[in-house]
Amino acid sequence: MNASAASDHGVGLPDDGIRVFILDDHELVRRGLEDLLESEGFVVVGMSGSAAEAARRIPALRPDVAILDARLPDGTGIEVCRDVHSVDETINCLILTSYDDEQALRGAVLAGAAGYVLKEIAGSDLIGALRRAARGESLFDADLKARIVQGLAEPERVDPRIAGLTNQERRVLEFIGEGLTNRQIGERMMLAEKTVKNYVSSLLAKLGFERRTQAAVHVAQHRDQ
Repeated sequence: MNASAASDHGVGLPDDGIRVFILDDHELVRRGLEDLLESEGFVVVGMSGSAAEAARRIPALRPDVAILDARLPDGTGIEVCRDVHSVDETINCLILTSYDDEQALRGAVLAGAAGYVLKEIAGSDLIGALRRAARGESLFDADLKARIVQGLAEPERVDPRIAGLTNQERRVLEFIGEGLTNRQIGERMMLAEKTVKNYVSSLLAKLGFERRTQAAVHVAQHRDQ
């Protein structure tokens, strides 16, 4: 691997001198990508299997494109993209994933990624995507990107019943959703069990529920929205 590279980052960049960083928790995937890219004239300046390590190294190495695995043991490629852009937003990030996940796609757009591609992509298509990303092009459909950004600007719809709960009642409700007993909730919040019971009674009344199981179902449904 040639970690030295061409001159100034992103200036007069030829196709065969694109600097790439690879983040994937599988060594075989990293090595496979390295072989593919170097056979096409790319320069692999670094590789990692750790999100935390990549977030530190990428801004220092300043690759033209960082290929980021979406899911890692210690984080996500989307989080790494966001962290890298907080230091140097000129570094282009391409999220590479095995999962066609709409929520992750939205996260990639909002994190400023250049694109979001599935690992089943053909090698030639990946090469093309990397060259486009290195030139600062977005691989996202313009209409899709606009809808996602617009959706972020829209006010979040909040259940008025939830809005009527105090902060403590909301915390108790979340713990109910996790299936904790009053005693366990008390231990988490450092409150007497009787105090927790009072909070539970109050929040059930405000939500119009008779049983805590209804509250638990409500929390689950709210998370899925």
